[in-house]
Amino acid sequence: MAPPLRRRLTQIQRRLTQIMFLSSVICHLSSVCYAQSQQYVRVQVMQGLDSLSLKAEGNYTINGVLKDEVLAKGRDLKTTVTTYRGGILIAGKSFPADKLFIRTRDPDNVVINGRTFRGDLLLVKEGDKISAVNYLELEDYVKGISIREISHYWPPEAIKASVIVFRTFVLYKAEEGAGRDFDLTSDIYSQVYSGQNAERYRINKAVDETKGEVIFYKSKVLPAFYHATCAGHTEDAEVLWNIDLAPLKGVVCPFCKDSPHFRWHLVLTLDEIKEKLAQGGYKIPEIKDIAILGHNPSGRITDLKIVSGKKELKIPAKDFRNIIGPNLIKSTNFSVTLINHDVVFEGFGWGHGVGLCQWGAYFMAKQGHDYKDILKYYYPGSDVKNIGF
Repeated sequence: MAPPLRRRLTQIQRRLTQIMFLSSVICHLSSVCYAQSQQYVRVQVMQGLDSLSLKAEGNYTINGVLKDEVLAKGRDLKTTVTTYRGGILIAGKSFPADKLFIRTRDPDNVVINGRTFRGDLLLVKEGDKISAVNYLELEDYVKGISIREISHYWPPEAIKASVIVFRTFVLYKAEEGAGRDFDLTSDIYSQVYSGQNAERYRINKAVDETKGEVIFYKSKVLPAFYHATCAGHTEDAEVLWNIDLAPLKGVVCPFCKDSPHFRWHLVLTLDEIKEKLAQGGYKIPEIKDIAILGHNPSGRITDLKIVSGKKELKIPAKDFRNIIGPNLIKSTNFSVTLINHDVVFEGFGWGHGVGLCQWGAYFMAKQGHDYKDILKYYYPGSDVKNIGF
């Protein structure tokens, strides 16, 4: 192909991408969304900072949000972004606005605080703080989270199953994001997103090979929850979040028994637990005993009783886990024993237990199951459909 024609085709492709992105912006601002706009995701990558460093190689524009007007343009932006009473300061110039877009000709060259992101950047002034939201294509987002959620050395079918779950979860969360400046955060409370720095070849390949594939239940995007290891039985979502759906009722899982997270052990002092409970709003003079009050059908604990002198405190096991720390109390499937001033926890599994058991998927793939078998097993009654973009 002749160089001028190749350049022209590249320009056309970029223009089509810009048009599709603008339709996504209009969708989010007006709360009127169309199917094609779901290609884009809004991820809050920085929040509540005094300032942030911004670098954009090549040509860039600074755009207003509502009318998408170009307020400034230049080349090779490298600056610190701060706020002032009336707006946002970029490269020494004042912009009297609470929200601004930074766009570049090359969508892979936006660097914020040393991290490289694909797509465009929305700067948001919140009081005297600055936040940043990355607007990017859904497939690029999935590539940017997967290494934080799964190993790229895993079997290909396990990786495919996982990236479809990640993609589905994004679309589910995006439905909840209407009226906000972002659909998801970039931490453990959504999915851990690190931008282009986190991409790996084998995961990118799985994303490309399953492009557009999403899990549905009765024509609706399924809340595709997942966790590391269920330790024998996945959890019913209704127990945790009052979500009553057949694919999330929980299944027996014989596959994850060799997971490195199948069993765990933790020792804390009574004083450490007392301090953490106080930080979580449960103030107790002293702890005399900790007792398990019951188990649900999956074998996980429903509630705990904290005994303090003549007083007793009942606390849901899921709340206890979150207060102590979900990376310490790795699941609500545990036993508890007091030995002098220490509390010994012996537990099974890692995570809330709902939906896909990732280590179960790993071992299913090792046994020869493909990604559709895996998803059917952990989300019974669901369907994988290609949403066609």
